[in-house]
Parts: sequence; structure tokens; C-alpha cells
Amino acid sequence: IDAIEDPARGFDHGVFIPFKLIYPDADIPIVQLSLHASLDPALHISIGRALAPLRDAGVLIVGSGMSYHNMAGLMRDDGDIGASDRFDEWLQGVCALDGEPRAQALTNWLAAPAAREVHPREEHLLPLMVAAGAGADARGRCDFSDRVMGATVSAFTFG
Repeated sequence: IDAIEDPARGFDHGVFIPFKLIYPDADIPIVQLSLHASLDPALHISIGRALAPLRDAGVLIVGSGMSYHNMAGLMRDDGDIGASDRFDEWLQGVCALDGEPRAQALTNWLAAPAAREVHPREEHLLPLMVAAGAGADARGRCDFSDRVMGATVSAFTFG
């Protein structure tokens, strides 16, 4: 997987915010990866698979995104927040799968119930695909699920 280093780029909010809360003293090394411009789900799962051996070396791989990311929908009184429930139910089922069945379902995420209502753009869902790829054949589990501004959001661990 071709990559370039950009030492001038700082951490974006997907890295800065969670790690500032988890490690307020900034006393651990962090490497931030950008999404590929193609936004191809299969490619991001492949990137995760390429990173999987790092787990055996004690490296924490975090896909910081959000299972619901339709900010316009949250701000509108007429927004279909129920879409978050339909998508979350699908996502929880898919993340509980292992290996190739999970990869296939995530690659075809646009076929999920309410997919585009929940993610008008996929950049906040793709980090999950990297983490799922890094989880290899381990089944995922939902470690967090709650309602934020009326929408269901969930977080998953793989392996």
C-alpha cells in the first residue's frame, strides 16, 4: 500500500480529541493515517489487514469515526433519527461476524438500511473498516452504544 509521510500535518480531530481525553499527558507515540482519497471500503479493509501484525507487537489500532454522522439530520426537527436505529442494528450484526463475511458486508455498506441517511459521506465510517480489517478473523463486539442528540451511536472492538 503506497503511502507518503507528511511531517508538517498535525493531528486532525479524529485523533486529537479522543487521545487528548485518553492520554492527557500525550505520553504515548501516535501515528495518524489518512483515509485514501478513493473512499473505497475494500481498500480500507485491506489497509487494516496490512496493519494487523502490529497488534501482535502491542500496537493499539484505533479507527476513530462515528457510526452515525449526519449532522444536518441531527439539527433538523424533521430529520429521520430512526434511521440511526436501523443502520446501527445492521452494523452491530455485521461487526459481530468474522473475517470475510464481515469484510464483504462492510464493503457493501451502501446496501444497509438507511445507509446514506446515516452517512451522507462515508469518511466517518471508513475508520471502522480499517479497524475491522486489522481485527482479521476475530469477531467484533459492541463495547459502547448510546443515544447522542437522539441518534444511536455505537463503538466496536475487534479481537
